[in-house]
Amino acid sequence: MHRSHALKGVHAPWLVAALLLAGCGKAPPPASSSDVLTVRIGSVAPLTGPQSHLGHDNENGARLAIADANTQNIIIGGKKAHFELVGEDDAADPKTGTIVAQKLADARVNGVVGHLNSGTTIPASKVYADAGIVQVSPSATNPKYTHQGFKTAFRVMANDEQQGHVLGQFVTGTLKAKTVAVIDDATAYGQGLADEFEKAVTAAGGKVVAHEHTDDHSTDFSSILTRIKSRAPDLIFYGGMDAQSGPMAKQIKSLKITSAFLTGDGGCSHEFAQLAGDAAEGVYCSLPGVPLEKMPKGADFKQRFNAQYGEIQDYAPYSYDAVGVIIAAMKSANSTDPAKYVAAMGNLNYPGVTANIQFDANGDLKGGEVTLYQWKKGVKTPI
Repeated sequence: MHRSHALKGVHAPWLVAALLLAGCGKAPPPASSSDVLTVRIGSVAPLTGPQSHLGHDNENGARLAIADANTQNIIIGGKKAHFELVGEDDAADPKTGTIVAQKLADARVNGVVGHLNSGTTIPASKVYADAGIVQVSPSATNPKYTHQGFKTAFRVMANDEQQGHVLGQFVTGTLKAKTVAVIDDATAYGQGLADEFEKAVTAAGGKVVAHEHTDDHSTDFSSILTRIKSRAPDLIFYGGMDAQSGPMAKQIKSLKITSAFLTGDGGCSHEFAQLAGDAAEGVYCSLPGVPLEKMPKGADFKQRFNAQYGEIQDYAPYSYDAVGVIIAAMKSANSTDPAKYVAAMGNLNYPGVTANIQFDANGDLKGGEVTLYQWKKGVKTPI
């Protein structure tokens, strides 16, 4: 349940305190106290619809970071900072994403973590840039997000140029695939990653024998897959989310297509394995970053997150770090004003859960890594 209503329509002080208590797990300092600085950080992701499991994963990662920050007695501008998460649902819809972004901008939040999808992150980024609000995405990988010239836009994981290159090299070099078929969901994320993958495969000497498009709501791919089957590719790549790649894997198996199957990070979740069932066996996928157990603080994060929120889907550690870098920049600049702390973002050397985080001139993560996995007996195994 998100806290989007905490910023409007609330006048009773006891109700404000009650809402903050529910959101942070402990009683906050009195909002009227002159020595307390309330800092609101927005979190935006799909909290409803077929991607809601990923959206709640993102929000819970941010929520854990907020709770941790409130135990650290952080002083900014001479006042004790009390952090509050303002959760919003964009339903993975670009139009809704911009509406929610404007809502947060109008509320004058001090920073934003999100959005989850590139298709919502990119249009929302202009709203935040126009309002001068720092935005850190934990999961949007389309390069365009940070290549628009907005000084407010940052991301804490590798982008699709990096991921597409790694996937292309893996397919042609490791799997020795000579022919591939590509399917994407026609979103900024799915099509963007598919295009980068196709470029990498072609550059490495592979041949793309088909490139098909679907959307991010379909679950019947029999016509597309039948056309691809006639081309007999060595491998099929899908750029899109788990809600589609899971059923797609099932249909590949039912159509007796023998091509290997590979997805990007949108399909590299536990939900994919549940949707695909036994068809998940042998499927390849990729995730930006290193496996959780190899992250600098991954083991501790996993234990604490699992205890409070259950199993990690994909991006929760990155969402945690997205909050962390915002707060670190605020501390460095001694201000919660985005206009003042945005410059400190570019100078960070932040020891996060996922990596030692530094940003390049575009706001991209320096030295972003990518890991390949294969599903074996229901387990996503790093290869």
